[in-house]
Amino acid sequence: MALPMLNDKQDAYGHQLYHCFRGQNVVEVVERDDGFIDSSTSLPKYYLAEYKNWQPHEKDAMRYAKGRILDIGCGGGRISLYFQRKGLDILGIDVSPLAIKVCKLRGLRKARVMSITEVSPRLGRFDTILMIGNNFGLFANPNRARRLLRQFYHSTTPNALIIAESNDPYRTSEPFHLAYHRRNRREGKMPGELTIRVRYKKYTTPWFDYLIVSKKEMKRILEGTGWRIKRFVDSKGSVYIGIIEKISKL
Repeated sequence: MALPMLNDKQDAYGHQLYHCFRGQNVVEVVERDDGFIDSSTSLPKYYLAEYKNWQPHEKDAMRYAKGRILDIGCGGGRISLYFQRKGLDILGIDVSPLAIKVCKLRGLRKARVMSITEVSPRLGRFDTILMIGNNFGLFANPNRARRLLRQFYHSTTPNALIIAESNDPYRTSEPFHLAYHRRNRREGKMPGELTIRVRYKKYTTPWFDYLIVSKKEMKRILEGTGWRIKRFVDSKGSVYIGIIEKISKL
């Protein structure tokens, strides 16, 4: 299952982002398929945050970005705009039409409504692919991750990097999360394979698959794809960023 292009009724993420951009107080609601609900009033504002307000681990990881950049799941464009201001050639893509509208309203010159599955050499070749904001999760499951990583291999230059953020699913004591892990194992899935949707007011996205992994799991998924871990950048919590380098031969 993958999140397709969203029509207006489905674009819950885009509507919350647009309203936040317009100065409204917004609550992001994420619902998991077991009924678990998570909400946040701070994340929508963070999607629009200036560099000075970014988390330290993100600032550290962004030092590795170089050349022509693809920002996958660009949201409100905070990272794309930062690199655009630094003079780099960057393309932001997102499945949310309203998110892309917000990017353009904020001044991002290159922003397109596009799924991660559409990344191909037709876009040209990139030196850096960004997957920040836990966007390693957009791979959805390990098999699709490996397939898309091979696509990325052919869409990038010889010394390219992928800079991807994830959240270690095992660093939790929440009983509902642990029960979800057990259910996944019974079904032959990785513990961090989620099925979720975003809700905002009357808007609801379709259910979509999302993948959170430990560092060991990220390394294992990369095997045989033409990519390997260069280093990890840690946060103070369970979130981390993998600096992933291209191997000379696939």
